[in-house]
Amino acid sequence: MKNGFVFLLPLLLGFLSMSIAAGPGTPWTRIDKNDVALLIIDHQLGLFTIVNDQTPVQLWSNVLAHAELGKIFGLPTVITSSAETGELIIYSVNAGSQGVKSSETTGPNGPIPEEILQLHPNATIVRRSGEVNAWDSEEFREAVKATGRKQVILAGITTDVCTAFAALSLNAEGYTVFANADASGALSKFNADLANEQMRAAGVHVLSLFTIASDLMRDWRATPGGAEMLQFYSKYFPSYGNLARVHAAAAAINNA
Repeated sequence: MKNGFVFLLPLLLGFLSMSIAAGPGTPWTRIDKNDVALLIIDHQLGLFTIVNDQTPVQLWSNVLAHAELGKIFGLPTVITSSAETGELIIYSVNAGSQGVKSSETTGPNGPIPEEILQLHPNATIVRRSGEVNAWDSEEFREAVKATGRKQVILAGITTDVCTAFAALSLNAEGYTVFANADASGALSKFNADLANEQMRAAGVHVLSLFTIASDLMRDWRATPGGAEMLQFYSKYFPSYGNLARVHAAAAAINNA
């Protein structure tokens, strides 16, 4: 019985803390488009291939949507990659424990998609050669600080390493962190769930892409507002785009 209680105690404490944190009167931290920066962490073609908690089509759409939010709202954007370029050591049965050096100029994680780079021609790009946690890179830290923003929206591949490590580090530094769960990908749903739980427990806001986009806009009458975001929703959330088209068609019939 004693061992059973010891096993259940962490779960009970977790539920208790969740109930306290989610009680009436709990402040809601909103995304401030005038005080938030967009971070794109290790969205690289090689890493796309190891994601299994989303389909390739879903992930590609979500990653591009994450990047496009920065363009629409004019957010200062920092893009970073890991082991994108440099000498690659390949291990094989014949190479032994030392491996063999490849003449490849591209690292194992692959390049940043051109579609992202085209959306942000003036963004700061930090190509890390070794640091797994982006925040461990002095160049990346300085780039984020240079935005002058106190909030960050970030996403990365993988969720449990690139997103979580940076999110937890930024949170510890005093930034308000919004992690885009849709634009992050993991080797499995289990891995993603563990990382999202860890981030939430630390105070990171783990949100959907739709939530982030809607809170950035806040008001259909704003700028950017309905005109810009209906195009965004139509492109990345076709079901909502169809809703808008049906409404427009009905309005056209009524006005005929």
